[in-house]
Amino acid sequence: MVDTPDSLAAFVERGTPRGRSLAVVNRTRPQPIQAMLEETFGGRSVDVTELDVSDAAEDVVVVLDGDEVIASSPLQALEDELLLVNSDLYVTGTKSLGDVTLPAVLEGLEETPFRVRGYPASDSEKLPLIVISRYIEQLAWRRESGRLRSSFQRLSRLDDERGTKEVYRQLAETAVDVHVYGVPDWIPPAPFPGVIHAGYHGEFRSSWFVVYHAEDADARTAALVAERVGDNEWEALWTFDDDRVRAVNRYVERAL
Repeated sequence: MVDTPDSLAAFVERGTPRGRSLAVVNRTRPQPIQAMLEETFGGRSVDVTELDVSDAAEDVVVVLDGDEVIASSPLQALEDELLLVNSDLYVTGTKSLGDVTLPAVLEGLEETPFRVRGYPASDSEKLPLIVISRYIEQLAWRRESGRLRSSFQRLSRLDDERGTKEVYRQLAETAVDVHVYGVPDWIPPAPFPGVIHAGYHGEFRSSWFVVYHAEDADARTAALVAERVGDNEWEALWTFDDDRVRAVNRYVERAL
């Protein structure tokens, strides 16, 4: 059993840096695609390289742990879900909850600490966190049970962002126990299909988390946890380890 962390920042710090990296195998796609991949992941999070491998497929992205390949995705899948995607697709709801697909490469990077910047410093570094967030919400929506805890920093995002508003409307049609957290600059009108946790200081203002936990033994659970460490700059990780998910769920339940 994993101990309950002392803070959300401590949960992120307890991630296990595994020296994982990304490599594009036998790239034939244009150089700007490679540059986009490096901008999204490289330097501040994981190393991104290119490999020429005889008798291997073209345009495949692999997650490497040392010399071992632990996950792979077609480069096209990352283009469709990340590289050629604007975050506005999620904000506006153009990318619906049912349309979210998680490339295996992102799954393979679980427990890898990320340090990301938002706009204007970077147009793309936060996108993996946005995709993971929506995927976790999709897990809850498809399961139609369990508990989902989501932090928005500002509760008004539930009203301002059409895509987010639609996601939580869809979740309201299920039996998922929804809890939302943030600064109460807007209060959802009654009846809101969830429990509101509001505060003005500390992790209410600085945290970004989406945690889905279910008691069913066969349910897939997941957690994304990010803490703001600068002006629109975040340290984050995600996990599918059930014990780790339970630990952060306990912390949020008790502390916020």
